[in-house]
Amino acid sequence: MSPRRTTSCTFWPLLLLLFALGLTAVVVYTPRLAVRSFGPPAPGLGAWSRFVYGLRLLWYAGDLTTPRLAQAPEQDFVIEPGESLSSVVNRLEQAGVLRNGRALRAYLIWSGQDTGVQAGTYRLSASMTALQVARALQSPAPGKAVLVVLAGWRMEEVAAALPSSGLQVSPEEFLAAARQPPAFGGLLPAGASAEGFLFPDQYVLPRETDAEALLVLLVQNFAFHLTPELRQGFARQGLDVYQAVTLASLIEREAMVDEEMPLIASVFYNRLAVGMTLGSDASVQYALGYNHVQNTWWTNPLSSLDLEVDSPYNTYRYPGLPPGPICSPSLAALQAVASPANTPYFYFRARCDGSGRHFFAETYEEHQRYACP
Repeated sequence: MSPRRTTSCTFWPLLLLLFALGLTAVVVYTPRLAVRSFGPPAPGLGAWSRFVYGLRLLWYAGDLTTPRLAQAPEQDFVIEPGESLSSVVNRLEQAGVLRNGRALRAYLIWSGQDTGVQAGTYRLSASMTALQVARALQSPAPGKAVLVVLAGWRMEEVAAALPSSGLQVSPEEFLAAARQPPAFGGLLPAGASAEGFLFPDQYVLPRETDAEALLVLLVQNFAFHLTPELRQGFARQGLDVYQAVTLASLIEREAMVDEEMPLIASVFYNRLAVGMTLGSDASVQYALGYNHVQNTWWTNPLSSLDLEVDSPYNTYRYPGLPPGPICSPSLAALQAVASPANTPYFYFRARCDGSGRHFFAETYEEHQRYACP
């Protein structure tokens, strides 16, 4: 019986040793095999990441080196500023350019080319391998740039997006043009800036577009969406276009969901009708300007001292509309101004559930009951 116990005692440690040696060999040699087929890893990639991504490359080898189609025409593919790598590769797969978006993502991270993917327009084809697509993504198509203007942005935020758009216009050049724009056929009052008229949209345009041409394009896009129906709706509410855009900009910053915009519009209209102040936090945020502590143009939360700022944009202190728009409103906000809901509400307050929705109230007492605990 004694020899059997000796064999049993030595078998499992030996087995564990062999397993550990085998695992070590896999961890060590997997990256080396990946290097032979796909080149060296990025310098900043750690040992474990080299193993993980090396293993993925070997697993996805066929998807990386074989195009989805033998022959296919080129197509424009636009990467938006700030778009994540996962979003890019997923859309490439959905567009039919790639066999497997995860394979491309693994290769880009392995090779360090993930940091070289920038916003722009790219000429790609399903006849390209994933490795060829990876190289193409390092250089956008010449002459193309992509600028995304988001609803709710003020002019400075639009300007801040320019360096990553591929345009050669500096933020300072654009702001100088936007602060002293042409009248655009009477669309803007004399002396007004272009605030509020930089229409939210995605713009694909030549890289050499200058500040004045860019400004014209943005405002012309606004004019294109300013339909006769919208103009008529503004007129029914007793507003001209500039006043309507000013009110829409407040609604844009106050609303978190589009379907509440007509309700918020009704609150503002009801307040204007009886001479109440609009009491919009967004207008105070605009008056305060850039918050260097929070690194944002929109201070949140506002303090009681903030609400006392002496500015014509402080709609807690000054009745009526502020002097001009505070941001670029969406089409939904403009439509809410043209066709507000018919309600008895004079107040609205954000719900406490994080949904972005609001409680609406007719009286101040009811409004107070909706305060968060």
